[in-house]
Amino acid sequence: MALPQPLPDNPLRWDGWKNYNSDDLYARLGLEYHENPNGELIEENCRVLLVWWQKKLPLKSQPSNPLSQLLRGGLDEAPAYLAEARTKLLDGGARAIFDRELHLKLIAGALGEFRKLLSFAIGENRLREEDEQRLYQRGRGFGLARDEMQAMVEEELNRMGAVRVGLAELVGVGSDRSLTGWGESPTVVASVVGSGASEEFRRMLRLSKLCLEGDEMTDDQRDALCNMGESLGLSGGEAEDLIDEYLEVASGLPADCGVQKRQGVMVGVGVREPAVRVKSLTVVDDGGVRLSPVERAEEREKFPSFKNTLEMEMLLVSSGQFVMGSKEAEATDSEQPLTPCSISCFYMARHLVTNLQYEAFDPRHVEKRASWSGDEHPVIYVKSYDAEHFCEWLSEREGKRYRLPTEAEWEYAARGSGSLNYPWGGRLDRPCYANFADRNKSFAWRDLTIDTGFSETSPVGSFPRGASPFGIEDMAGNVFEWCGDFFAPYKGKARTNPCGPMSGGRRVCRGGSWRSRRSSLRASARNFNPPEYASNDMGFRVICETAKI
Repeated sequence: MALPQPLPDNPLRWDGWKNYNSDDLYARLGLEYHENPNGELIEENCRVLLVWWQKKLPLKSQPSNPLSQLLRGGLDEAPAYLAEARTKLLDGGARAIFDRELHLKLIAGALGEFRKLLSFAIGENRLREEDEQRLYQRGRGFGLARDEMQAMVEEELNRMGAVRVGLAELVGVGSDRSLTGWGESPTVVASVVGSGASEEFRRMLRLSKLCLEGDEMTDDQRDALCNMGESLGLSGGEAEDLIDEYLEVASGLPADCGVQKRQGVMVGVGVREPAVRVKSLTVVDDGGVRLSPVERAEEREKFPSFKNTLEMEMLLVSSGQFVMGSKEAEATDSEQPLTPCSISCFYMARHLVTNLQYEAFDPRHVEKRASWSGDEHPVIYVKSYDAEHFCEWLSEREGKRYRLPTEAEWEYAARGSGSLNYPWGGRLDRPCYANFADRNKSFAWRDLTIDTGFSETSPVGSFPRGASPFGIEDMAGNVFEWCGDFFAPYKGKARTNPCGPMSGGRRVCRGGSWRSRRSSLRASARNFNPPEYASNDMGFRVICETAKI
């Protein structure tokens, strides 16, 4: 959850100000627990937020001002809450205790959601085998372990005096107020599992017997039903429409007639078809990606950040989803169509590979150093195959699997789940974010309004305020970074851990460099070069697979 850059002065344009007194210390500072923010990011966000609230202090003398009434207690309390969050998150012991408490809260919340689904799955005091398996599948999406879910199911069955039944035993089971005519008869719906997700969801709605006595459906009930529908493979919009359809029939409105079958789904005259609703991201997790808050919290505990023998700081990039590509005015055709992606966790080096680190692998490279380039400057004049050989050498040295990032992994590490324009936020308007073609350079496209202080490459770690949501630095500017895959157009279809072609004439490189104009530093900007290409603005960074830890 990166803070907007800059923060909107008007609180009506930024809901994040409301988090100043949140129980979640990370949320107070505009951070995400699962992204494991580093000390520099904690300090920076606290400073920016304190300045924002300080500018609002004059409103205390204007009690009739609508903004003063909106901000209310925050004008007095926000600095103390923000300082408390900063202090605790920078204290290793206090942070560990808070992380554990937050983890337990996430588990409790997941168990609560699972209990809601369970109560709807037990219809007529019977739990069908297929429904129980779907419950476990959905519960895994919450991050729950199988034994936890089974214990809850047993407890609920005993409490309700319900029993498990097979499909055959459910044939003919219906409610006292029959909903025959809504899609299909209860007997047919109960006995035909393969008739499609929509019909299966209709059956579950009918067995729930909700709202048959004129009562209204609560928001919690609707949310739980939507979750159940999505576990069957429906989109959120489709589940919502089928719920509305059920409520119309349950409230006594005329049921459909003249039912016909189209593309394997029962559609009746007068029954509304599911509306097409576009979400910002709809990804089917078909690759084992851990996406629930509980699972990502567990990733933090299981895969702590570490330093290897080359003093590389390896930071965890937790599992998540984002939209690859951009529709910004500066975006090129190669950045479209937008492609939703699910990404499994991995470690990424906080900094680019330096001269000193690379020369532990290839001592002869010292002869290729630029005159300005010291030990802590990023290595340059490296072909993509050289970078791959370095990863192979490092893997053997460390006993872990190091490699170049895929293009999707690189972009996710740079943008986070919020699909930021730049790693730090939405704008590049200050010299503290990145080393690019500023007034110190001689290029015709240089930006004369920015002075980064460097005329060529800069030592790694020079721009901590330009870090990505995961704490990765120099993902914009300094040097381009080789990726592991070759260039190919985006497909626009949701994908899990996508990987581009493994061969070709053009290899992807990302991030822009000290020679690049501002637009090339955008996190979604795509570049490519022949794999044998080497220059004074081309380097790389490594990732380490968690599966090999």
